Amino acid sequence: MRALVIEDETAVAQDLAQALSSAGFVVDISSEGEDAWYKGSVEDYDVAVLDLGLPRIDGLSVLKRWRSAQRTFPVLILSARNDWTEKVAGIEAGADDYLGKPFEMGELIARVRGLVRRAAGRASSIIEVGQLVLDTHRMSATYAGRPIRLSQLEFRFLDYLAHQSGRAVSAGELAEHLYGADEPGDTNAIEALVVRLRRKIGPQVIETRRGFGYLLAGDGG
Repeated sequence: MRALVIEDETAVAQDLAQALSSAGFVVDISSEGEDAWYKGSVEDYDVAVLDLGLPRIDGLSVLKRWRSAQRTFPVLILSARNDWTEKVAGIEAGADDYLGKPFEMGELIARVRGLVRRAAGRASSIIEVGQLVLDTHRMSATYAGRPIRLSQLEFRFLDYLAHQSGRAVSAGELAEHLYGADEPGDTNAIEALVVRLRRKIGPQVIETRRGFGYLLAGDGG
């Protein structure tokens, strides 16, 4: 999953990025409102963590611009101002959740994961697709009851496909969500990753829909 962190305090932004990365997210960082608005308008994110107190354009205005442009990815607002009227303003502007500062990183990660699950129409951290079972909390997997040892990149690949609800996903889209902005992937890397997973789990786990992309076996679509 791909996350955008918008936070003008460098240390806080780095802590957020590290925690989200450890939780399996590919993270981009923005430190001011205008850059955040642009990135959220042109890039395909699965979730954003948005601080309200930003230079150039405040966080609430960034959110309103995204929603006016039909950018629908879930947004978690962060703010040191814990006033209930501000929370209402954020929710009415299109935020999906609100967390006041200071906060526990574990709670933020749980909330972000919950937003991504609900956006994909899933209620549990356990995702079952055919015989493949993914635990998005523990970042672990089994196939036909057998534990599968996966790298973080391999898990992110399966996790992203599992969240697409039966939709075949192109190699280009997968590359965008598996590699950060500073480490762009390509379709050859995705094809190599598919080959590696088929060897590790079995040739039947990932289907190829010619002209469309990849799909987890048993996920319909």
